[in-house]
Amino acid sequence: MADSDLIARVAPAVGAVPAEAWDRLAGPGNPFMSHAFLTALEDSGSVGPGTGWSPAPLVIEDGCGSLLAAAPAYLKGHSQGEYVFDHAWADAWERAGGRYYPKLQIAAPFTPATGPRLLLADEGYAAPLLRAAESLCHQNGLSSAHATFVEPAQRALFERAGWLLRNDIQFHWENRGYGSFEDFLGVLASRKRKAIRKERAEAQQGVEIRRLSGADIRSEHWDAFWVFYQDTGARKWGHPYLTREAFDLFGERMADRLLLVLAYADGKPIAGALNFIGGEALYGRYWGCTRDKPFLHFELCYYQAIDTAIERGLSRVEAGAQGGHKLARGYEPVRTWSAHWIADPGFREAVADFLEREREGVAQESLFLGQRTPFRKG
Repeated sequence: MADSDLIARVAPAVGAVPAEAWDRLAGPGNPFMSHAFLTALEDSGSVGPGTGWSPAPLVIEDGCGSLLAAAPAYLKGHSQGEYVFDHAWADAWERAGGRYYPKLQIAAPFTPATGPRLLLADEGYAAPLLRAAESLCHQNGLSSAHATFVEPAQRALFERAGWLLRNDIQFHWENRGYGSFEDFLGVLASRKRKAIRKERAEAQQGVEIRRLSGADIRSEHWDAFWVFYQDTGARKWGHPYLTREAFDLFGERMADRLLLVLAYADGKPIAGALNFIGGEALYGRYWGCTRDKPFLHFELCYYQAIDTAIERGLSRVEAGAQGGHKLARGYEPVRTWSAHWIADPGFREAVADFLEREREGVAQESLFLGQRTPFRKG
C-alpha cells in the first residue's frame, strides 16, 4: 500500500482505540504493550493531566479505518519514569537557549522492560509510523522523540529510519532448560551455590511465602501491596508513579498475567513483589516491605521469579533496571536499546558524538561484568 493511501493521526488516548484492534498488533507476548495495561494507566490517572505523561498514541490506518500500525506515545514534560537518562541532554540544550520539553516518548510508562515499541501489521509500516512521529515533533516544535527499551528485533527499524541508537546494561536471568532451581544451582560455582542456598534459608525462616495469580489476587492483597509500593516509591522516586486504582485495574483487566508474591509473618503480610507474565519472559516490576529481613528482597524478587520461570517454562526473567547485586544471583548482563530522533541538526550531531563515546564505556562494562558471573568457568 502506498504511503499516500495511509492516514497517520494522533489518538487522544490508547483507550480511544478499540482493544481488539490494538491487541491484534501488539500480540500476546508482552503485557506492557497490551490495551489492558496501557488503559489501566490512563483510567487510573497514573498518566494524563498533572503527571507529565500526556497520552498521544500514534496510529496508521488505511482509508477504511483499519488499524495497520500504532505506537504508545506520550508528550513528556520531564524525564522521570523512563530509566534511560537524558537529563544532561536537556540541560545542555536549554543552556544553549533551546526548549527540550515537551518531548515525544514512545514507551511503556514507568517500565524498564524490553518489548516492541512499534506495533505493526507488517514491518513495511514502520517507516511511515516513524515519519509520523517526526512530523508530530516538527509541527509542534518538539525537540526530540525517544523510544526506550526497544526489543532487539526492532532495532534495525529505527536505525534504517536514521534514529540514533543508545545502549545500556540490565541483568536478566536465562533459562537454559533447567528442570528445577537445584538444576540451576548446579551450574554455579560451588561458593556461589552455597551462598544462594544460605540466603534462601535465612530469608524463608519464620516466613510464609505465597504466590498469587488470577482470581486469587483479592482487594486485601492489593491493599497490602500498595503500602509496600508507596514505601519503595517514596524512597526511590520521591513519590509513587502509579495510583492505588492502577493496581485494582491491573487485577480486573489482566489478572492472569500477574504474579504477586507476598511474604507473611505471624499471619500478616510484611513484603511483596509484583511480576507481569509474558509469553516468553517473567518481568519483575515492583517490590516493597514494612519489615526489614535479611535477604527477603532477593528471595521475593529474584529467586521466586526463577522458580516461577522454570515451572512455567519461560525463557528468561527481566528484573528491572540497574542492580549489580543481581549478578551474584545468576542474573547476567544484557544490552538494552533505545532510539532517539533529534530535530536540530547541530544538537543531533552533539548527541551522536556523546553516544559514540558512551557506547565504548558500555561495551567495556559489559565485558567486565560478563567475566564476573557466578557460573562455573570452563
